[in-house]
Amino acid sequence: MRKLLYALAATALLFTSWAQAQPEFKADHPERYTVVKGDTLWDISGRFLNNPWYWPEIWHVNPQVANPHLIYPGDRLALVYIDGKPRITKVATGDVKLSPQIRSEAIDTPIPAIPLDAIASFLTDTRIVTPEELNGAPYVLEGEDGRIITGAGDKIYARGEKPADRVGVFRRSKEFVDPDTGEFLGLEARSIARGNVAAENGDVLTVNLTRSSEEVRIADRLLVNEDRRLTTNFVPSSPDSKIEGKMISVDGGVNQIGQYNVVAINRGEREGLKAGNVMAVLKSGNLVRDPVTGETIELPSERAGLLMVFQVYEKMSYGLVLKATRPLSVGDKVVNP
Repeated sequence: MRKLLYALAATALLFTSWAQAQPEFKADHPERYTVVKGDTLWDISGRFLNNPWYWPEIWHVNPQVANPHLIYPGDRLALVYIDGKPRITKVATGDVKLSPQIRSEAIDTPIPAIPLDAIASFLTDTRIVTPEELNGAPYVLEGEDGRIITGAGDKIYARGEKPADRVGVFRRSKEFVDPDTGEFLGLEARSIARGNVAAENGDVLTVNLTRSSEEVRIADRLLVNEDRRLTTNFVPSSPDSKIEGKMISVDGGVNQIGQYNVVAINRGEREGLKAGNVMAVLKSGNLVRDPVTGETIELPSERAGLLMVFQVYEKMSYGLVLKATRPLSVGDKVVNP
C-alpha cells in the first residue's frame, strides 16, 4: 500500500509539473524582428522561445491591425509587456504602439507554420483508408491501345462503380499496426495520378489522366478526388492532454530519421491529437548486458528531437520532424514536449 501511495504521489507531481510548464524566453531573444520570405512560424517562435510550441500563449492579437492572426513577410514583431507579462505583437512602425494602424503595403501570403514543401503531398493527396474502402474501389484494367503503364495525358480504362466525375488514382501502400497492441490503425493509399471520367459503358469507366506523379499501372484504384486545400493556419501547440506513443513508420523507408522527415505515429484523434501539436521524441535506450547478473537491461530513453503533427486521423497521425539532435528511428517514443 505504501508503494502504491508513493507511486500515486509521484505521478501527481509529474502531472502537476507538466501542466504548470510555462513559456521560456531565450536569454538572447530579440526585442523586434522583421519577418522575411522563407520564414516559418516555427522558425520565428524559436527566435524568442526555448519551447516554441508555447507560441499561442505569448502571441498578442492586436485587433486594430488588419489580419491580426496571420503573419506576413515584411511584418514587424515586437516584444511588449501587457499587465506585466511579456507578449509578442505585430507593429506597423518603428515605435511600439497598440493604437489604430492601417496596413498599406501589398499582402502576399501568410507564412506557414512549418515548411510546406516537405508535407504537401500528404496534405493534398496521400490518405489513410480502410482495406474495405480500397478493395471496393474501381481498379485500372489497362491503358489505351493495351498499354500496361500510363501517365498524364493518357487514357485508361477501369472497372467498377463510378466514384465521381473527378477521380484520383491510388496505390495500396503501407498497413499501419500498433506495435504494442497489434491493433490495425489504417491503410495508406498513395496518390499516383488524377483524372476525369470521360465515359461509362456499364461498369467500365474511361478516364483521361490530367496529372501523374508516378506511372499508373494495372490494378491501381480510383477514389474520389478530394482536392483538399493545403492547410497553413495551424500553429505550434502542446497537446491538451498527456499523450504517449511511438513513431511507427517513416516516409521513404530510410533507416535513420532526421530533420524534415515525415513520420507516422500510433496516436490520433481519439487520443486528443490535433494538427499543430508538438511532440518530443525520446530516443530508445541501448540494450546492455549487466556484467554482474548477466541480465539484459534497457537504458533510459533520452530526449532527442521534436516533431509537429500536421495530419490527424482517428487512430494515427503524420508528423514532420522539426529538430533532431541525433539520428532517430522507428520505434522511438513520442511524448508531450
